Amino acid sequence: MITAVDHVQLAAPPGSEDRLRTYYAGVLGMTEVPKPPALAAKGGCWFRAGPVELHLGIEDDFRAAKKAHPGLRVEGIVTYGARLEARGAQVEWDETLPGHRRFYSYDPVGNRLEFLEPVTGV
Repeated sequence: MITAVDHVQLAAPPGSEDRLRTYYAGVLGMTEVPKPPALAAKGGCWFRAGPVELHLGIEDDFRAAKKAHPGLRVEGIVTYGARLEARGAQVEWDETLPGHRRFYSYDPVGNRLEFLEPVTGV
Protein backbone atom coordinates (compact mmCIF):
# COMPACT_ATOMS: atom_id res chain seq x y z
CA MET A 1 0.00 0.00 0.00
CA ILE A 2 1.35 3.42 -0.96
CA THR A 3 1.06 5.89 1.92
CA ALA A 4 2.83 9.05 0.71
CA VAL A 5 5.21 10.50 -1.83
CA ASP A 6 8.67 10.45 -0.29
CA HIS A 7 10.28 12.79 -2.83
CA VAL A 8 10.21 13.88 -6.45
CA GLN A 9 13.39 13.69 -8.52
CA LEU A 10 14.12 16.12 -11.31
CA ALA A 11 17.10 15.98 -13.63
CA ALA A 12 19.71 18.68 -14.16
CA PRO A 13 22.83 19.07 -16.30
CA PRO A 14 26.34 18.62 -14.91
CA GLY A 15 27.73 21.70 -13.16
CA SER A 16 24.34 23.30 -12.45
CA GLU A 17 24.27 22.83 -8.68
CA ASP A 18 25.04 26.46 -7.76
CA ARG A 19 22.25 27.77 -10.02
CA LEU A 20 19.87 25.18 -8.55
CA ARG A 21 20.78 26.24 -5.00
CA THR A 22 20.13 29.88 -5.89
CA TYR A 23 16.65 29.01 -7.21
CA TYR A 24 15.44 26.31 -4.82
CA ALA A 25 16.89 27.82 -1.63
CA GLY A 26 17.12 31.52 -2.48
CA VAL A 27 14.01 31.98 -4.63
CA LEU A 28 11.65 29.23 -3.44
CA GLY A 29 12.82 29.34 0.19
CA MET A 30 13.52 25.61 0.49
CA THR A 31 16.30 24.21 2.70
CA GLU A 32 19.10 22.19 1.19
CA VAL A 33 19.32 18.68 2.64
CA PRO A 34 22.75 17.02 2.79
CA LYS A 35 22.98 14.01 0.51
CA PRO A 36 24.47 10.77 1.85
CA PRO A 37 28.19 10.64 0.93
CA ALA A 38 27.82 7.82 -1.63
CA LEU A 39 25.11 9.81 -3.44
CA ALA A 40 26.80 13.20 -3.02
CA ALA A 41 29.71 11.90 -5.11
CA LYS A 42 27.31 11.73 -8.08
CA GLY A 43 26.53 15.45 -7.88
CA GLY A 44 23.13 17.11 -7.70
CA CYS A 45 21.39 18.47 -4.63
CA TRP A 46 18.32 17.85 -2.48
CA PHE A 47 15.89 20.38 -1.01
CA ARG A 48 13.08 20.27 1.55
CA ALA A 49 10.16 22.49 2.59
CA GLY A 50 8.09 20.92 5.36
CA PRO A 51 7.28 17.36 4.26
CA VAL A 52 8.09 18.06 0.59
CA GLU A 53 11.46 16.94 -0.82
CA LEU A 54 12.79 17.65 -4.30
CA HIS A 55 15.92 15.85 -5.46
CA LEU A 56 17.91 17.23 -8.39
CA GLY A 57 20.00 14.51 -9.98
CA ILE A 58 22.70 15.06 -12.56
CA GLU A 59 22.06 13.66 -16.02
CA ASP A 60 24.81 13.91 -18.64
CA ASP A 61 22.44 14.21 -21.61
CA PHE A 62 19.93 16.37 -19.74
CA ARG A 63 16.88 17.79 -21.50
CA ALA A 64 14.19 19.49 -19.43
CA ALA A 65 10.78 17.82 -19.72
CA LYS A 66 8.22 20.03 -21.44
CA LYS A 67 5.15 18.65 -19.62
CA ALA A 68 6.26 16.59 -16.60
CA HIS A 69 6.45 18.54 -13.34
CA PRO A 70 5.86 18.34 -9.60
CA GLY A 71 2.72 20.09 -8.32
CA LEU A 72 3.55 21.94 -5.10
CA ARG A 73 0.74 23.11 -2.84
CA VAL A 74 1.32 26.51 -1.26
CA GLU A 75 -0.48 28.84 1.13
CA GLY A 76 -0.86 32.47 0.13
CA ILE A 77 -0.23 31.81 -3.55
CA VAL A 78 -0.54 35.42 -4.69
CA THR A 79 2.11 36.53 -2.18
CA TYR A 80 4.27 33.52 -3.01
CA GLY A 81 4.06 34.25 -6.74
CA ALA A 82 5.04 37.87 -6.08
CA ARG A 83 8.03 36.61 -4.02
CA LEU A 84 9.23 34.53 -6.95
CA GLU A 85 8.82 37.40 -9.41
CA ALA A 86 10.65 39.80 -7.07
CA ARG A 87 13.57 37.35 -7.05
CA GLY A 88 13.65 37.21 -10.85
CA ALA A 89 11.74 33.98 -11.47
CA GLN A 90 9.24 33.65 -14.29
CA VAL A 91 5.64 33.18 -13.07
CA GLU A 92 2.93 32.08 -15.53
CA TRP A 93 -0.57 32.16 -14.03
CA ASP A 94 -3.05 29.54 -15.24
CA GLU A 95 -6.72 29.80 -14.26
CA THR A 96 -7.91 26.60 -16.00
CA LEU A 97 -7.99 24.23 -12.99
CA PRO A 98 -11.39 24.52 -11.28
CA GLY A 99 -11.25 25.22 -7.55
CA HIS A 100 -7.60 26.30 -7.57
CA ARG A 101 -5.32 29.27 -8.18
CA ARG A 102 -2.10 28.16 -9.78
CA PHE A 103 0.97 29.23 -11.65
CA TYR A 104 3.98 27.66 -13.29
CA SER A 105 7.61 28.60 -12.89
CA TYR A 106 10.82 27.17 -14.30
CA ASP A 107 14.06 26.48 -12.52
CA PRO A 108 17.34 27.72 -14.06
CA VAL A 109 17.78 24.54 -16.11
CA GLY A 110 14.22 24.54 -17.50
CA ASN A 111 12.38 22.16 -15.16
CA ARG A 112 8.70 23.13 -14.92
CA LEU A 113 7.16 23.47 -11.45
CA GLU A 114 3.46 23.94 -10.71
CA PHE A 115 2.37 25.86 -7.60
CA LEU A 116 -1.26 25.62 -6.57
CA GLU A 117 -3.64 26.54 -3.79
CA PRO A 118 -7.25 25.39 -3.41
CA VAL A 119 -9.79 28.20 -3.55
CA THR A 120 -12.22 28.03 -0.65
CA GLY A 121 -15.80 29.24 -0.72
CA VAL A 122 -16.48 28.78 -4.44
